[in-house]
Amino acid sequence: MSKILVTGGLGFIGSHTVVELQNEGYEVVIIDDLSNSSEKVLDGITAITGKTPLFEKLDLKEKAGVEAFFAKHNDIKGVIHFAASKAVGESVQEPLLYYENNISTLVYILKELKKLPEASFIFSSSCTVYGQADELPITENAPVKQAESPYGNTKQIGEEIISDTCNVVPSLKAIALRYFNPVGAHESAAIGELPIGVPQNLVPFITQTAIGLREQLSVFGDDYPTPDGTCIRDYIHVVDLAEAHVVALKRLLEGKNKANYETFNLGTGTGSSVLEVVKSFEKVSGEKLNYKIVGRRAGDIISAYADTNKANDELGWKTKLSLDDAMRSAWKWEQKVRAEQ
Repeated sequence: MSKILVTGGLGFIGSHTVVELQNEGYEVVIIDDLSNSSEKVLDGITAITGKTPLFEKLDLKEKAGVEAFFAKHNDIKGVIHFAASKAVGESVQEPLLYYENNISTLVYILKELKKLPEASFIFSSSCTVYGQADELPITENAPVKQAESPYGNTKQIGEEIISDTCNVVPSLKAIALRYFNPVGAHESAAIGELPIGVPQNLVPFITQTAIGLREQLSVFGDDYPTPDGTCIRDYIHVVDLAEAHVVALKRLLEGKNKANYETFNLGTGTGSSVLEVVKSFEKVSGEKLNYKIVGRRAGDIISAYADTNKANDELGWKTKLSLDDAMRSAWKWEQKVRAEQ
């Protein structure tokens, strides 16, 4: 079976995707710099699949290291590129960190793929490329607007770099997967979201608050023009999301793509407010969450949820798991992590 490189493969979405790839029989090589992940994740992947992927600790900002990796693994057929900094709020405070980490690394990988006889490339993009969309649900034809944050801008620029490269490198085929808000964990609780330091995403902050690691959850704003005043997002279970990456990769490897560069939204098609997520957690966990409404956060948009028709029809993929499923698995994962500490 084809050898596939997964960058950031020990991270949240990356590790779940490695599991799905190995379950489908692919040989997986992981690159991760462990800046926001742990090598222990390999144990979880092995526990689920019965196979340990190859792993190389590498900072993709080191161009010579990237070149050496591809010289060693010159039989790679595809790359799924997750490795990136991804916190909206942090990107507003540290824009240069985000531009260096998210853009230079992409360029170095594409330069190596250009040398191969053929290569398939899956890019971890984001619904942030749409900004505050004029119409909901958001389709792939929605205009890409000026980004609300440096993080969002790196995804826009990344997509442009890939598209421009595909235009002049016929051997390269690429799909940008614009995902909405990944949540949850593997049902085994062997892998899940494990942020280092204070979580930047809602669900791990919820579970860490519930278990007593955080004193209180801050809900950023309750004065948005939404039914309960809190921001609305499309929360997709990480296992559904991981499966979509495998489906997209197969599309390229089997030559079923309609163009050298394609984009797909990945979401559930349903928007849930921050308070609805809190209520879902409280329902499935039986825990009462300590939260407080605070002021709005810079870079946040009001509402975003996906039109999933293109992914459903062309990829033949759709979500199977619910928000309650995601919150239940996230809580199971949190309890397991704390029990081990």
